[in-house]
Amino acid sequence: MQRVMLRAKLHRVTVTQADLNYEGSCGIDQDLLEAADIWVNEKIELYNVNNGERFSTYAIPGLRGSGEISLNGAAARRAHLGDLLIICTYASMTETQIADYKPKIVFVDENNKITGMKK
Repeated sequence: MQRVMLRAKLHRVTVTQADLNYEGSCGIDQDLLEAADIWVNEKIELYNVNNGERFSTYAIPGLRGSGEISLNGAAARRAHLGDLLIICTYASMTETQIADYKPKIVFVDENNKITGMKK
């Protein structure tokens, strides 16, 4: 049996940009992508702490070191600049894999700079 488990989480990142006229996706500072092991074009689930919206899109690289969290296309309607998001990825795992697995959780400050990690 396989179960879908939390794989990675960017906890309480702040939306820095929104662009309705972009084709879609979420731009994420490359430092954050690497810390959480989120790959470019990987499906991500986003949870808006401010308004309760839950939606999905895919990750694209933002400028390294910028703290960028940009919502593009339709996703730009789901949050406002300054809103806090939780960004997660999930993976199917067997019970054997789950026994030894710990998700990567990245904590940030108000500028989306990494303050800590939990694994």
